[in-house]
Amino acid sequence: MHRSRGSRKTHATRWGRCLGLLGLALLAACSSAVRTDAPAKDDPLMTARRLWHDAAAIQRKDLAARNWMHCALAAYRAADTDNVLRAQEAQAMAGGCTHELMGYLLDQEPAPWRPHTITVVGEPLRVVFRDMPDSLDDGPVALARADEVTLPDVMGQRYISAGYGVSMVGWQPPCHDKPICKLYPPDGVTRALTAWIEPGDDGVPQLVLTGTRKHPEMTIGHRSVPLATDFSAPYAALVDRSHINRMALWGLVGGQQLAMREGLYLLQDYDPSKTPIIMVHGLGRSPLIWARLTNLIDGTPELRARYQVWHVVYPTNTPVLLNRMVVQRMMDRAWHTLDPDGTAPAHQDMVMIGHSMGGVISRLMVSDSSDVVWKAVFDIPPDQLRGKASDIATLDSLFRFQPYTGVNRVIFLATPHLGSPLADSFIGWVARRVVRAHTPELDALERVVAENRAHENPLLALDYASHGLSSISTLSAAQPVSRAAQTLMPAQGVRYYTFAGKLPGANPPGDGIVPLQSALIAGAVSTTVVKDGHQLYLNDEVLAKIVDILRQP
Repeated sequence: MHRSRGSRKTHATRWGRCLGLLGLALLAACSSAVRTDAPAKDDPLMTARRLWHDAAAIQRKDLAARNWMHCALAAYRAADTDNVLRAQEAQAMAGGCTHELMGYLLDQEPAPWRPHTITVVGEPLRVVFRDMPDSLDDGPVALARADEVTLPDVMGQRYISAGYGVSMVGWQPPCHDKPICKLYPPDGVTRALTAWIEPGDDGVPQLVLTGTRKHPEMTIGHRSVPLATDFSAPYAALVDRSHINRMALWGLVGGQQLAMREGLYLLQDYDPSKTPIIMVHGLGRSPLIWARLTNLIDGTPELRARYQVWHVVYPTNTPVLLNRMVVQRMMDRAWHTLDPDGTAPAHQDMVMIGHSMGGVISRLMVSDSSDVVWKAVFDIPPDQLRGKASDIATLDSLFRFQPYTGVNRVIFLATPHLGSPLADSFIGWVARRVVRAHTPELDALERVVAENRAHENPLLALDYASHGLSSISTLSAAQPVSRAAQTLMPAQGVRYYTFAGKLPGANPPGDGIVPLQSALIAGAVSTTVVKDGHQLYLNDEVLAKIVDILRQP
């Protein structure tokens, strides 16, 4: 999650350097204004200044670290004042000294941290975990300074909130001993933390590490002070650890690694009062397509206070209707863990955002199929079919479904609601022969069909024989089951919004993959067409519009 000390110095982010320069400028500007407030010998701010100045001239890092520790401690005491200028300088001094101290300590103790007492040149420093995120428990936590976590270009800009202390990132490997562990990303849990130095009740300096989601402020004396937080670094650290993009492509041709990661994953600790935004990726993709949007939502204070982001991971080689059932199961399992009684406000107010095939899945999640899809497969009802009861029950769930309770809004990005011509092109022909799908549900379908040939839709049988059964074949506008599913619209009361790309010269008009005629459906609250290709999740105009939609009641 972080580099060696030498590499960190070389690659420190520009915003971190600017913040340091700004802090030093503040110190210089404020010193003349505050120096006469108290005698030098009793003035903790004067002490902090001296320790900071002396540390810069010390060659031995351990001795400099001792100065930084005492500097941060003195600055903490100096921050307990109603004098605005003194408080600002003390905060800047505390942040600068703690920042340097953490760099030294992370080099000395790179292993996961836990509450214990360490020494700095023989002097004790007590490590304290306070108000840590529930997902990190009290166990060992790997730490990195947030400004040393590289932000990938795909995430866009870095979102920070200035305040007391030093922004940190904490990481733990995924747990396995509680039901909620299954809702944490397989690459581990990363959370925003803040570190500062304060005196303990017994006079021993304490290095405090705390989560900022539940408690974004700290108290110094009688004042509440906001904590410094980097909202982008935790997700960037998670992205850095993930190899899921490669797994997504491999999964299309039958690789099992992505299937092993299948699930719905929370990016923050669950909050029963916040609206979940459930993001569903498309064909051959992974949740990393949502990096910029996820970062933008978390970096916007109004949205961060109102929403929590959840990512769906599913194998994209299987038929769309099976994907819908898989996503429904994921959501059911998540809510069984998070809110088994179904009373949480979050459970009653969800937003789904789907790109491409993920948009088709999202539309089907809020649709009532009645018998429309079933009749495209069989000409008799389920109770008249021959076969194992469990197989028939599986098909009943696959082809007959109702709107998912609690999903009230859906945002569609470049979604082929009426299929894609690529599925019927030469590229689609090749893809159908490469993309493989094999699941227990498809096995059940084959067994039931084999025992009920006389009642199977003959057009569907011909299509299966010539095109097979996969995600590619079910994106064909001509496929009988797809045609039936295309008629299903979001249920009454569900608000939905459509986004489509239109490339100059594209024939038919569209984003080069999904025609406008397929991406735009009637009844949308708003329709946005941009001059862009299929990857609308990277389009700034689209993202700004999504933010506007999420701001609405």
